[in-house]
Amino acid sequence: MIDVKPTDEGDPMIFDVTVQDEGGTSRYKVTMALATYRKLTGGKVGPARCVQAAFEYLLERESKESILSNFDITLISAYFPTFGSEFKYYL
Repeated sequence: MIDVKPTDEGDPMIFDVTVQDEGGTSRYKVTMALATYRKLTGGKVGPARCVQAAFEYLLERESKESILSNFDITLISAYFPTFGSEFKYYL
């Protein structure tokens, strides 16, 4: 289960994310600039859904324990260069 809660709707937006599975619970703080949100989604889904989709992408590639506890969503592309082209499939 991935739970995304916005904590600041400014720019950048800030989200508290909780990922729970049979192995336990992990918590994260994620930032995302409004321009990044628009680039990733074209405004077709809400910001929280965008962050949830990013976690779905990440969790297919690494364990929840391997994900940084605090990061900006643009950092995903530094670790996974296909993020920009494959992200749309997770929306």
